[in-house]
Amino acid sequence: MKRKTWLYLSFFVLLFGGFYVFLSATIDSSKSRLPVLNIVRPFSFERQDGRHITGRDVAGKVYAAEFFFTTCEGICPKMNRNMKKVSDQFRDEKDFLILSHTVDPETDSVARLKLYADSLGADTKSWWFLTGSKDSLYKAARESYILDDPNNNATNIDEQFIHTQFFALVDRIGQVRGIYDGLKKDEIEKLITDIKDLLNEKPAG
Repeated sequence: MKRKTWLYLSFFVLLFGGFYVFLSATIDSSKSRLPVLNIVRPFSFERQDGRHITGRDVAGKVYAAEFFFTTCEGICPKMNRNMKKVSDQFRDEKDFLILSHTVDPETDSVARLKLYADSLGADTKSWWFLTGSKDSLYKAARESYILDDPNNNATNIDEQFIHTQFFALVDRIGQVRGIYDGLKKDEIEKLITDIKDLLNEKPAG
């Protein structure tokens, strides 16, 4: 009986070992399991230091995107306190950025964005505050980062105002991989975890 028991045990050990080797060979551990939600479209904005920014400037970087306005006294201050925690977490990570887009470009000039960034104590080497035409900003929020309903583009741009608390996470090749509630602690923790995940991901090619 002992010999038969050992034969069975040996068989199952070999079977399990073979199954593990098979899984290791077929599952790419360098790929994140985060889904692809959308593709970021080409953009062109102006940064708080006056520099012109396009998609080429973020190519190869993982980044978080948000939409806010400097005169906001409601959700924006809490959103950006939480975003500051994210920024501090990745302060020394050269492949991570934060893109904070104004939704009120008529008020939020380049100079005003610079003052706002300074008031937050933001590290502007990796946390960029962007402005541009209202139409371009709103299309980015809706059509690239899916942070607002694209159907809202149908109304007159002068009558539109986006006020969203959500953050988008984008991978190194411009794919949106997650949406997070910028007011919730557990969502911020999830964002931080997912940023680490994407920083470790090795895109094909």
